[in-house]
Amino acid sequence: MNQLITTSDGSHTIFVPELNEHFHSIHGAVQESSLVYIENGLGFCKTNPLNVFEVGFGTGLNALLTATSDYAEKRTIYYTSIEKEPLSISIINTLNHWRFAGSNGKKIFDLIQNTNWGTFEKLSDNFYLRKIKGDLIKDNIEEKFDLIFFDAFGPDKQPEMWSQQIFEKISEMTNAGGIFVTYSAKGEVRRLLREHGFAVTLLPGPPGKREMIRATKQ
Repeated sequence: MNQLITTSDGSHTIFVPELNEHFHSIHGAVQESSLVYIENGLGFCKTNPLNVFEVGFGTGLNALLTATSDYAEKRTIYYTSIEKEPLSISIINTLNHWRFAGSNGKKIFDLIQNTNWGTFEKLSDNFYLRKIKGDLIKDNIEEKFDLIFFDAFGPDKQPEMWSQQIFEKISEMTNAGGIFVTYSAKGEVRRLLREHGFAVTLLPGPPGKREMIRATKQ
């Protein structure tokens, strides 16, 4: 059974015993997401309107931080996230992520968790969310995106999500000049990104990780 864990910055994550893995860094769930996906992804990508694709909806933390970020205020964001196994509402209701998302955090958190799957829903004046219950390995995503949040479980826990097939799909889905960010900095991940048309940059990682990847589609 999945377990609720409080990480070092006070924010929650989920521990999955079957994988012996956490959804986020135990050194700070919000710290990790804020640095990797918001500061080095959303804050770096200047496209407006912005089409975001997230691999691994998980707890909805990245969507929440995106919707409530200062980087999102003056542009329109269409945020698509795919998740093979959505969390139960009983687990979702215990999470405290909204406490780290400003004055509208609780409202946006509830909207994110309660919107229908499969269609775009307007959550604020400039933020639209579409949650897809699906499997990126099997399902085809036809749209093109400006920013990719790659937040699958780690390569050692879920190797099929870090395969040649997946990075070929990601490349096809990313617009020229589009940005890819992930918490992983493994050499194999860098190699696959380069093979599929990305210029790879290593950046300082969040607490507990020395480096992370940001890559630009050529």
